[in-house]
Amino acid sequence: MKYYKYAVEIGGANTKIFMKNCGFCLCEPTLVASEPTSEGYKVIGYGKEAKKLMGKTNDSVEVFSPVINGVVKNYEYCVELLQYLFKKVDYKKNDGVIVMVNCGLSQDEKMTYLNLLHDVGFKEVVLVPTVVCTCLGAGKNISSTKTNMLVNIGGANTDIAVINMNSIIKGATLGLGGRAMDVAISHTIAYNHGIIIGLGSAEALKNEVGSLFTNDTLNMEVTGVDVENKTPRSYIITSSDLLPVIEPFFDEIIKAIDVTITSLPPEISTDIINSGVMFAGGVSQIAGLENYLKNKFRFPFSIVEDAENVSIIGAGKLLDDPILLSKIVENF
Repeated sequence: MKYYKYAVEIGGANTKIFMKNCGFCLCEPTLVASEPTSEGYKVIGYGKEAKKLMGKTNDSVEVFSPVINGVVKNYEYCVELLQYLFKKVDYKKNDGVIVMVNCGLSQDEKMTYLNLLHDVGFKEVVLVPTVVCTCLGAGKNISSTKTNMLVNIGGANTDIAVINMNSIIKGATLGLGGRAMDVAISHTIAYNHGIIIGLGSAEALKNEVGSLFTNDTLNMEVTGVDVENKTPRSYIITSSDLLPVIEPFFDEIIKAIDVTITSLPPEISTDIINSGVMFAGGVSQIAGLENYLKNKFRFPFSIVEDAENVSIIGAGKLLDDPILLSKIVENF
C-alpha cells in the first residue's frame, strides 16, 4: 500500500501543509517575489517574505502567484515555491503527498499538478478534490448514500459540489474568490475616492471592515496614492463603501447554487433540502454572511467551524485512511 506523509493545498491566497503524525504545520502566502538582473529574473522572496515586499519596493520588483484560479500558470516558480515551503517542514525526497485541487480541472491541468509535485521531489502523488476534503473536515460521512452539498469560497475560486458515496455527482468551479474581491475593492476606491491602493491594503480592508450587514459601521483608514497629484493620501473607508463591491460576488454565488440544485434529480435535491448546504472557505467568514443567507438564500444552510482551515484538516484525515483515499481517487 502506498504511503502518504503530507497533504497540501496550493490555494489562491495561501499554501497549507498538513503532515502525518504532526498536524496542520504550515500556512504561507502562495507568492513569489522576483526582480530583473542582467542574466534574467532573480527570486528575492517566497511566501511570507514575498508578501512583505508587496507595494514596498521599486517598480522593477514583481510579486505574483504562480497559481491563478486554481491553475498552475508559472510552473518553474511554483516548483521553487513548493520546495522552499516543504523544506520548512523537513520533507524528504521520495515521500508521498496528497494534493488538493479544484473539482473543475481538466485532465491536462490535473496532470500538471501531478508532474509539479514529482518535480518538487515526491515519489507518490495523488490528487483529491478540495470540496471532498472540506466535507471530511466538517465531520460528514461522504461514503453514505446521503447527499452533502458544499460551497467552498476560497482565495481564487468558489467550488460548488454535490457529494455522495465518495464522489462528486455534480460540481462547478467559479472564478469568484477573495482575490477577485480584493481587485474589485482596489478599483472601486480608485474610482470613487481617487486613491490608488495595493492589493495588500484591499485585502486588509476586506478582512477588517468588509461586511454584508447593510447597517454596519466598521471603518478603517487606508493610505494610498492620490490619482491626480500622485502624492500620499489617507482616507477612511467604511463597511458601507465596500458593501456594493462585495455583495454582487455573493449574489452570483447564490445564483450558481440555485442552478445546481434545480438541475438535480428530485431525490437528491430533497436530500439537500433536508440536510442543508454547507459554506466553507476563508471568505465565508466575512461578517454578515449568515444574515445575508437568511434573507437571500432559499435553502437551509450552515457555515462550518474553522471555515478557513477545514479543508486541509479533512485532507489530513485521509493520511490516516488509505482505504477511503483510494476510493476518492478512483472516483475523481
